[in-house]
Amino acid sequence: MVNITHKQDSLRQAIAEATVTLSDAGAMRAVVEKRVPKGDVFEFARAAGLLAIKKTADVIPDCHPLPVEYAAIRYSVNDFQIRIEVEVHTIYKTGVEVEAMHGAAITALTMYDMLKPLDKGIEISQIRLVSKKGGKSDYKPMQDLKAAIIVCSDTISKGEGEDRAGASVKEKLEQLGVTVMLKEVIEDEPEVIRAKAEQISGLHYDLLLYVGGTGLSPRDITPDTISPLITREIPGIMETARVYGQQRMPYAMLSRGVAGLIGNTLVITLPGSTRGATETFDALFPQVLHVFHALEGKRHP
Repeated sequence: MVNITHKQDSLRQAIAEATVTLSDAGAMRAVVEKRVPKGDVFEFARAAGLLAIKKTADVIPDCHPLPVEYAAIRYSVNDFQIRIEVEVHTIYKTGVEVEAMHGAAITALTMYDMLKPLDKGIEISQIRLVSKKGGKSDYKPMQDLKAAIIVCSDTISKGEGEDRAGASVKEKLEQLGVTVMLKEVIEDEPEVIRAKAEQISGLHYDLLLYVGGTGLSPRDITPDTISPLITREIPGIMETARVYGQQRMPYAMLSRGVAGLIGNTLVITLPGSTRGATETFDALFPQVLHVFHALEGKRHP
């Protein structure tokens, strides 16, 4: 199975459909008038479809078991066709497209099984995904964003270590289409940290990420230095990061990261470990980039 542990729970929705086509007018009348010998076709098929939605992970090996928060199966009849529409919702790390299509397929197959004694020409067709919502694919960050990454580390600035965390964050930003204009390593000195923030915000960068110095050692002073410079704090950013991190390792609650605006530059402080930096990044991006739409006065989608 695909590893989805880095993903966040969010509302995921999918709608799928299938079509059952009959060739016998008498069989269609029997369906509508509920005279099929095996029972009420619509209700039997609905029950089978709902069970199929819930059991998708049991029969499709790479599907993850997930909570089904809502499922609905609707029908529309047009001449000799029965259109089946299946809608599924979950709050989870992965989508429910396969669950919706599986539900549509089994609903159609149940109809086929109940009606084949009455109509030898019955067919199933057009099992397809109609729409899906939720997850990171719904977030479309603005283009042409400029970013800077400042790594705070006495060790790395002296050439005694390798910058893996900053390099990982840079790679992830570039995968989102964000242009990293600057990546620099500095020592853990408040004057240097402060000067970089003032310089970069003065150059009207969109995003400034500090990597390192968010812990509790005597030299971890990045949040203490950045906090007084923030003109508009956005506490939910680091609340989200800490909750996400705590679900993955027990010490994330000790991170003292801060986030907010210095002018119109979004500043976020990330942990200095590679794992801590990448997990914080995964917790926040790309959805945090919506802040730039908000700064332009645009509404939430």
